[in-house]
Amino acid sequence: MRVLITGIDGFVAPFLARIEKDTNEVYGAYLKDPIREKGINYILMDLLDERAVDKVIADVKPEIIYHLAGFSSVADSWKTPDMAMKINAGGTYNLLNAVQKAGIRPKIVVVSSADVYGNPVHLPISESHPLNPQSPYGKSRIEQEKIIAGFKGLNIVISRSFSHTGPGQSTKFVCSDFAYKVASIEKGIANNVFMHGNLEIKRDFSDVRDIVRAYKLLAMKGKPHQAYNICSSKAYSIGQVLDILIGMSKSKIIKKFDSSKVRKADIPILQGDNSKIANATGWKPEIEFEETLKDVLEYWRRNTK
Repeated sequence: MRVLITGIDGFVAPFLARIEKDTNEVYGAYLKDPIREKGINYILMDLLDERAVDKVIADVKPEIIYHLAGFSSVADSWKTPDMAMKINAGGTYNLLNAVQKAGIRPKIVVVSSADVYGNPVHLPISESHPLNPQSPYGKSRIEQEKIIAGFKGLNIVISRSFSHTGPGQSTKFVCSDFAYKVASIEKGIANNVFMHGNLEIKRDFSDVRDIVRAYKLLAMKGKPHQAYNICSSKAYSIGQVLDILIGMSKSKIIKKFDSSKVRKADIPILQGDNSKIANATGWKPEIEFEETLKDVLEYWRRNTK
């Protein structure tokens, strides 16, 4: 089968491409030139360029599309809310419109986010939870889902992905940022005072390798126009993340609060209910969070200079 993965220049898509290329013909769409791997056909595509998107869809005629490209940073969305909306909502519209114009009917997995839920009114958060986003990023994902609802004739499944991490993730995200700083302290690049923000916030973390297995299963078994939480159903505080990473180091690391690192309008806790995807596909997380953090730390130990 021909598989198109958007955002191949991002963090998650290469992990998905590696499991898809064993059995399928994989095309990876990018905006910034990615690190290239054998077995993947790379295509330049700007989601905001309608003609470019139309051409890629018409040329590839994919049978499966994983739409992973998007504006992914909650923090950055406060700085450029218009760009978050253009990419996540407008880019998704261009992709789905191109599929419709091409007259094809692939299975499409679109990645949304748990940030659509906002402050939880009950825990764990199920897919029926009210949608009340607290950030421009979350609002852009709501608009993305509204656009999807308008393409009733397409076979689209929505993944509401909770936090996920793994080796190679950008330091814009907390687990990778903390691991990078610990590795920097170990190598003597940074002093041993670890400056941090609010450690009480809790997030539901999964390993990226578990996440991409879920995407593949949704492509196979997800029902059209249904949303599925992808999460571990366990919540860890940011303080626990830091303590686990520090516990993996032999360096003496001193924690110190820095009020400038406290983010605007942070949701206190996001903990999901993964029973819907488990029942629909048999998916469940397989990689323990401590193992994930160890792999992230080892990545930065190898790549911090």
